[in-house]
Amino acid sequence: MKERINEFKSYLMYEKMFSSNTVNSYVRDLEEFNSFLESEYIKHVTYKDIRSYLAHMYNKKYSSRTISRKLSAIRSFYKYEVNKGVIRDNPCLLISNPKVEKKLPNYLSYNEIETMLEVPDTFKNNSLRDKLIIEILYSTGIRVSELVNIKLSDIDLNERVIKVLGKGSKERIVIFNNHTKKAIDVYLNDGYHVFNKVNSGYLILNKDGNKLSERYVRNIINKLVINAGLDIKISPHTFRHTFATDMLEDGSDLMTVKELLGHESLNTTSIYT
Repeated sequence: MKERINEFKSYLMYEKMFSSNTVNSYVRDLEEFNSFLESEYIKHVTYKDIRSYLAHMYNKKYSSRTISRKLSAIRSFYKYEVNKGVIRDNPCLLISNPKVEKKLPNYLSYNEIETMLEVPDTFKNNSLRDKLIIEILYSTGIRVSELVNIKLSDIDLNERVIKVLGKGSKERIVIFNNHTKKAIDVYLNDGYHVFNKVNSGYLILNKDGNKLSERYVRNIINKLVINAGLDIKISPHTFRHTFATDMLEDGSDLMTVKELLGHESLNTTSIYT
């Protein structure tokens, strides 16, 4: 089973082109499933075994959302196994995900964003970079994984557009406003040269000249929230929620917001209504 999981991991990385975070999540869920199989001495998985694992997860008090995620990983794995001819029957075919309650996305007010952007400069170059992160996330609605992979060659300042690489390695074009254009200009003229030590080509860099990690972006946002004296808990995705909410409140149609966010389904975007 462990060898088959490694083969599936390679498939997700090199054929499906999933992000490293997604691949690692799939692998963790499958390894946990495998541990259950080993503890129950199960070698040939059937529908009943999947049901037993489902009961096992309920007994461990996993949330419906977590159970759904883990079942999705297992379902994808066995679909891959069937397509490869490793097994004949998919034991997950009759398994349904638990009903997951949709939570309304939290978003920021304009004043909260302004307060974060007005945090006094403690170190100018870092400040220019950190505030640009906020500007881009808020004005474009892109994911943090898309932000850290922006290269200078992806940006057209004249047209005010950025080419981003989304989920499944799908490219799309997002737009930004004049305020963000000015922030990019200031950062490139006054701060970028300090970080650009190895000519990596990426826009958002760390002190060594390499692109920032997603975790570091989260740390930057948390620091700005604290320094701004705001009593809120947010993540980079909160700016994506804020972007979508503001777009709809300003009169944009749902299909336009869907395309800008890079959603596969209109149902995903409709939660913002």
